Amino acid sequence: MEQPPSPRDVVILGGGLAGLTLAMQLKRRDPAIDVLVLERRGLPAPEAAHKVGESTVEIGAHYFDKVIGLGDHLREKHLRKFGFRFFFSEGRRDLDQVTEIGASRHLSVPSYQIDRGIFENFLVAEARRRGIEVIEGSLVRSLDLAGSEQDPGAMHRVAFSLGGESHSVTARWVVDACGRAGLIKRKLGLAEPNDHAAHAVWFRIKDRIEIDRWTDNMAWRERCDPPARWLSTNHLVGAGYWVWLIPLSSGSHSVGIVADPAHHPLASMDTFEKAMDWFRVYQPLLFDELDGKRHLLQDFAFFKRFSYGCRQLFSADRWALTGEAGLFLDPFYSPGSDFIGISNTFITELIATDRQGGRLGARAQVFDQLLHSFYDSTLTLYQDQYAIFGDPEVLPVKVIWDYSYYWGVLAQFMFHDRLTDLGSMAALQPQLARCQALNAAVQTFLRTWSGVSARRNPPVMLDQAALPWFAELNRSLNDTLDSDAFVQRIRDSHDRLHALAAEILARAQGEHPALDAGSLAEQVAEHHCPEGAVPMLPVAVA
Repeated sequence: MEQPPSPRDVVILGGGLAGLTLAMQLKRRDPAIDVLVLERRGLPAPEAAHKVGESTVEIGAHYFDKVIGLGDHLREKHLRKFGFRFFFSEGRRDLDQVTEIGASRHLSVPSYQIDRGIFENFLVAEARRRGIEVIEGSLVRSLDLAGSEQDPGAMHRVAFSLGGESHSVTARWVVDACGRAGLIKRKLGLAEPNDHAAHAVWFRIKDRIEIDRWTDNMAWRERCDPPARWLSTNHLVGAGYWVWLIPLSSGSHSVGIVADPAHHPLASMDTFEKAMDWFRVYQPLLFDELDGKRHLLQDFAFFKRFSYGCRQLFSADRWALTGEAGLFLDPFYSPGSDFIGISNTFITELIATDRQGGRLGARAQVFDQLLHSFYDSTLTLYQDQYAIFGDPEVLPVKVIWDYSYYWGVLAQFMFHDRLTDLGSMAALQPQLARCQALNAAVQTFLRTWSGVSARRNPPVMLDQAALPWFAELNRSLNDTLDSDAFVQRIRDSHDRLHALAAEILARAQGEHPALDAGSLAEQVAEHHCPEGAVPMLPVAVA
């Protein structure tokens, strides 16, 4: 009689970005591990694949480069990003006469514009080269989560079809990385809505969109070195929305509109023709750029309500969710790859602990709490904040604050390999809790401030690279720190955030003395900030 196949160590449902990088991270951690990836899609994917998630930021770029070992591919086959850039260009055709937020030069830590088709095709080939089995064209038919922490010998079972034939596999671990299909989430009823109701439409044009050519003002062009703003993730912003422009190495350009339905209903933009009509009114320079290129349209898609949570992501019963199979926040600030890297790192640590005979219960619970804490903190950056996006006075302050929180706290844990260091987490718990509360108070205060802002829109650049402390914060991610130095780094970030919050409060109340500071005033007052500190908010460059 034919013997059933031997159990696998790990079966990953989904061979996209999250699943393939997890497989490679597991293999890097333990070369003896047996990983099977089941991918529904046939391969190869087309270039300029019909997926969002092209723009990476520092955590995601570091994860792909240093943790997974894909740095050479990123540098050779994709575009180095010239940071984030914002223009308050609503209804305008004079881009050089509006406020711009961005850096005049590259900062120290690189990030990339990822062409998802090229990247995921490479990931499949690279995973196989590293000894990982990837079965494409496989459709999961049923999932029996029979694993149990109390029964080390119990196995999960996955049934799938391939080429019209039925197959099944047993595994000690099952990880759902199948995207919004969310097989484990649906099976266990883990879906959890949130109160962020934004929607998105996006498409790709088979041509470059060189925003630098939208004006003949050479002084404006030369404010950046190199004079190549088109390599940024460019944001054209207005009240209740933002538009992204992301270049791809294949020669295409990704364009998207992300909006709060209270300001811009999805029905006003849910086809390409409607989106073009919308651009004609709100971003006429982009309409001018695209109007003669309609025949170069490659695809078009939309999500009505893209943001959601998940009640549980990691289980001691040896299952987990990663990527969009778990939760998704918002494409603003491009956190998708960041959360893939964070989730995969927690999962890798759990599987490694299990293979070494360690207990999973408390560790799985703590990791789940940590990821939900990161999710909750990041969600505050977006929820009820879209009205601020049209404010040239308040949004630049928000961007500086959000970066400082990101680089100063969360990114430090990833770059210095402390995400799973529960000792450092415990030592820093008071500071981390205060940072989280301070962030929530600042986000609320920014909304209040924007409600009375004059929204002046002068023709200046708010150059982030001209803030020495800000550029140094970015560079500091590359430091090598021992445990004591890392703990001190986070404590310093805690103090810096309080100093920045105090300056934000002073700037706003300097112009609006009666402005209600809410809980922010109390939190600032509780923390001493030295007199004569270096100014932290951006200064305009004409």
